[in-house]
Amino acid sequence: MRLFGALMVLTGGMFLTSLFVGYAAIPLGDGMAALFGAGDPLFVTVMQDIRLPRTLLAAMVGASLGLAGAAMQGFLRNPLAEPGLIGVSGSAALGAVIALQTGFAATFLLALPLTALVFAGAAVGLILLLAGPRGSSLTLILAGIAVSAFAAALTSLTLNLSPNPYAASEIVFWMMGSVADRAMTHVWLALPIMALGWLALATLGRGLDALTLGEDAAEAMGISLSTLRLQLLFGTAAAVGAATAVAGAVGFVGLVVPHILRRFAHGQPSTLLWASALGGAAMVLAADLATRLILPDRDLKLGVVMALIGAPLFLHLIYKTRREIA
Repeated sequence: MRLFGALMVLTGGMFLTSLFVGYAAIPLGDGMAALFGAGDPLFVTVMQDIRLPRTLLAAMVGASLGLAGAAMQGFLRNPLAEPGLIGVSGSAALGAVIALQTGFAATFLLALPLTALVFAGAAVGLILLLAGPRGSSLTLILAGIAVSAFAAALTSLTLNLSPNPYAASEIVFWMMGSVADRAMTHVWLALPIMALGWLALATLGRGLDALTLGEDAAEAMGISLSTLRLQLLFGTAAAVGAATAVAGAVGFVGLVVPHILRRFAHGQPSTLLWASALGGAAMVLAADLATRLILPDRDLKLGVVMALIGAPLFLHLIYKTRREIA
């Protein structure tokens, strides 16, 4: 309970700070009133149309990536596993790149995220086809790596053959990841799909706890591994696919957050699921705050900040783990 309370306070604090920190200085009282449509019309526009959707999306994306990372690590029993391992994020990015390159993204507001979602769903279908209905964890990993590599190759090919340098530039910047310049329309598009993913992943707790004893023991306890895997793939595709569709590629959250919180969850996957969701939300909110405070006059991307934070942190965790083993 103390872990839950601490993470709730941290995430809530980051959420409120994200709402009230920005280029335009808005007093706390005026900002709160503006959230409900009262007060200065300019403040209402800033709070409701700019900061609220940005903050909500940052929290949603972080929760999705953190939850999916914890579920993936628990199912594969591998602390190096992360949501991108099964190719969902790479395939969603490929869909978005194709939408930008063909000009489909310019036809209507939600063309890009919808295309990304379709490609994320197609990736899961392809993984199931390659891995088979009863394939092992190793087969799942290999299928995911193959799909991820193929999506990355096609993305590079699209950039290489792009005749329009402006489109190529737009693609590159989109792939860096960001929740800036998003509207509530993006929130309402992503939220129902993410919610389905959250529900699928959050209910994996009992199966993942049983799986820590081994596959044979889990099956003896009545856990269907094929059902568990299907639920994991569906939940990851929905949560991570929707996150990538609206925010672009944001890495390291699903890898680092479960690592940080695992010892506080006492290594119990069911506890780590919700803890990683809250921790992921707090981390992405903090990273998005950093994009506004560091070089505020430049368009610093969320994915870049997360890589700069996540990579050294992950290297530190590897070093610390190596010392503990030695």
